[in-house]
Amino acid sequence: MTDGYLWFEGLPFPSIDYSYEGLKEACTKFVIKDEDTVMVSYPKSGTHWLIEILCLIHSKGDTTWIRSVSIWDRAPWLEIDTGYKLLKEREGPRFLTSHLPFHLFPKSFFTSKAKVIYIMRNPKDVLVSGYYFWTTTKFSKKPESLDQYFQWFLQGHVPYGSWFEHIRGWMSMRDRENVLLLSYEELQKDPRSTIEKICQFLGKKLNPEELDSVLKNSSFHVMKENKMSNLETLPETRVDKDFKITRKGISGDWKNHLTVAQAEALDKLYQEKMAGFPKELFPWE
Repeated sequence: MTDGYLWFEGLPFPSIDYSYEGLKEACTKFVIKDEDTVMVSYPKSGTHWLIEILCLIHSKGDTTWIRSVSIWDRAPWLEIDTGYKLLKEREGPRFLTSHLPFHLFPKSFFTSKAKVIYIMRNPKDVLVSGYYFWTTTKFSKKPESLDQYFQWFLQGHVPYGSWFEHIRGWMSMRDRENVLLLSYEELQKDPRSTIEKICQFLGKKLNPEELDSVLKNSSFHVMKENKMSNLETLPETRVDKDFKITRKGISGDWKNHLTVAQAEALDKLYQEKMAGFPKELFPWE
């Protein structure tokens, strides 16, 4: 470990709860099964929201599971040591979560029929949300200012590396039948239709009452009050006293934080890195 990160295959990872051996085993030996459901994202793109929705779809709107079992137990993170251990021991259809970039993802996925949902978000909002997350947690080195974090983000010198490379890698899978592409923005703009789209993708049917319950109990305000979902149960060795995973739950908050010059610099890099991709893929354009 150097400079507050754990480096693996040239990428920075958080230095707490991750290990080089664990990452290597997860990336090269883990077997993804046909019946698994995998949620993939770059950090701070709406991952916890998506997990909550999937868990509620699975329980047909019943809240018992989401209120009694922590979010990282329901859909463990593949690349975190404790999550990997849980997944290896788990039988039957599994929910699993990962922030791994495409090129490090277990090769077993590419020959499986497992369903993968990839959620993405406007990189400006990802940047601001990431800044607040990493400054109130103890998983990796803390930025001293938003300006410093902005520079790190542009360089890809943040946990899991470059946002642009992450998106570019996973976009190559967008036409596969077992991959569903979602955005934080569409989920926020029209949660009902987006949840219906997820149900259709997973082959799940909910009646109107069940769908209403999924909508209500995966809302920002309800999640914020559920200690099994808002990471309130994490010990102070992992997070600061005033930490909350649910900060604002909105789109466009970057406008309250980034300077005009910063926004323009990010736009310029975005145009360079995302050239060649259809603009309609990204609802924040």
